[in-house]
Amino acid sequence: MTRALIIAPQWIGDAVMSEPLLARLAARGERLSVAALPWVAPVYRAMPPVAEVIDLPFAHGRLDWSARRALGRSWRGRFDVAYVLPNSIKAALLPWFARVPRRIGYRGEGRWLLLTEQHPNPPGRPPMVPFYLALSGAPAHGDERPALAFAPERLAQACAAAGVAPGGFFVFAPGAEYGPAKVWPPAHYAELARALHAEHGQPVLLLGSAKEAALCGEIAAAAPGACRVLAGQTSLLDAMVLIGASRGMVSNDSGLMHVAAAFGLPQVAVFGSTSPEHTPPLNPRARVLWLKDELGLPCMPCFERTCRFGHYRCLAAVDAARVQAALAVALQPQPQGQA
Repeated sequence: MTRALIIAPQWIGDAVMSEPLLARLAARGERLSVAALPWVAPVYRAMPPVAEVIDLPFAHGRLDWSARRALGRSWRGRFDVAYVLPNSIKAALLPWFARVPRRIGYRGEGRWLLLTEQHPNPPGRPPMVPFYLALSGAPAHGDERPALAFAPERLAQACAAAGVAPGGFFVFAPGAEYGPAKVWPPAHYAELARALHAEHGQPVLLLGSAKEAALCGEIAAAAPGACRVLAGQTSLLDAMVLIGASRGMVSNDSGLMHVAAAFGLPQVAVFGSTSPEHTPPLNPRARVLWLKDELGLPCMPCFERTCRFGHYRCLAAVDAARVQAALAVALQPQPQGQA
């Protein structure tokens, strides 16, 4: 059996998008060990094709040359092939130090000496699933999409800890690590929470990191009795489990949006400054709201962290009633074979 080392990307959404590549590698007989930073590693623990997850001890944005060299050297003789998913030089150092015989990745930041098999950098912003699948040596088929799974008992355990029943709650992920140009207005989230609670009588769990707790608190305060703030109170792994156990999810373009898509949940994703042509939720039950054609704003998509005009119209123009209607469509039973 081929022993494969996967150097994982550093963002949650990109990690989810790499799952079809891992499924393909495992299907052809490769044993997968994924080396990932701690805030991304839980995503790979929800991927059945992964045999082992290695938590990397490095700080975000730092080279950590000595630590990478020591860790890489400790892996010598352990792997037959390495797939380097990020495009940075530092991502390619570990398999190079480990002397992995085959080291596959994109040329990225001039990595000619670090990789043995280099793919040319694609132009623009390509869809991420085929971008990663190309590293397998074969193109995407066009129907591959990420899939995550947890055992039913794990779902029940997380729901019991949160005081909810599986399938008996909605989830909002209102934050976006990238910046406010991805964030649907909190007042809109609050209006939607009130409407969903009135319609279904089920709570809305607000998920995110500790940095997003204040944002979630603002939403909950404007929707009394409808929401429970769990941002900053759960691990990423538990947040993923709760998403997988929920009835449906509403979010911005974010990593947790891709997590929901990989579970095949009914979901609505609100896009503004970014484009669903680049990073859509790959889920037949997803509904995407992006008003580029309707608004006619020449700046869409800008891919900026903040709106240079200060109005965030691309997001604010998506009203809560529209999202509620889209979610109602997503919640409808799927025809057999399409779920």
